[in-house]
Amino acid sequence: MIYKLLAVNIDGTLLQSNGRLTKATKEAIAYVQSKGVAVVLVTSRNIKACKKVATVWKNSPMVVAVNGGYVGQSIDKPIFVKRISEQATDDLVSFLENINCQFTLNFEDKHVANRVDLPENFLGKAVMYINEQKLFSQLFVDSVSEYIQTNASTPLSIDILFASQSDKQNTVKEMNRLFMDLSIMDKENNRLLITPPGVNKWGGLKYLADYYQISKNEIVAIGDDDSDLEMIVNAGVGVAMGNAEEEIKRRANWVARTNDDEGVAYTVREVFRKQYQLDFLEKMNLLR
Repeated sequence: MIYKLLAVNIDGTLLQSNGRLTKATKEAIAYVQSKGVAVVLVTSRNIKACKKVATVWKNSPMVVAVNGGYVGQSIDKPIFVKRISEQATDDLVSFLENINCQFTLNFEDKHVANRVDLPENFLGKAVMYINEQKLFSQLFVDSVSEYIQTNASTPLSIDILFASQSDKQNTVKEMNRLFMDLSIMDKENNRLLITPPGVNKWGGLKYLADYYQISKNEIVAIGDDDSDLEMIVNAGVGVAMGNAEEEIKRRANWVARTNDDEGVAYTVREVFRKQYQLDFLEKMNLLR
């Protein structure tokens, strides 16, 4: 089989546990690109949060960000964007302002967050896991409700950070009852990610593949998270990282080494080492 597209999740897959991108991984992705294969960075994070990763390579990878709500030919060239509606944003913000939490509206070019009186370690987590200070305009306001009344607001996503697991669980129960028109994604470190309904990583990846007339059998997808499972199962070759949950590894075609043991670098070289450059295969009429 000839593969035309490589999709790689970022956190827990492309990046090591310390958030670093190794030299071997950089070189392996460049090696795949040299064969003419499209590389797609896949993440539940906002578009700008993966900008540092994308700009490492001379040929900037394509992007499926915000859990599939933003699909781009590159970081700055979207071909599909789905935002949370103004009404849903207004209703959710009104609800969240009555709860003890840090929440952030994520736009393409900025964050808008509530200013809350919470312990220092709590706010430290908010900055670490939600805000990308070097990449975004970051605005903290006393009232997000007042801000969105004077500024048209259709965010790509909303991040919520709670002080405890029990706070998160209680809030999720209420949100599932009140906001059935939003997607509520459970994340690590007492976080929730809110996105428009119907978006997911596989949907975004499939949109991108269809746009370039690439079949799902021509896709290699690598991931480690529950949100990666659908793309791992549906791709021509689905790869689970060694650090993934057992269910994800069980349903994958291939189980790689862990992200801290050069799992991506080793896997992509093995998968693509016998494949000729796509332009050569096209000249030889070996592509469909």
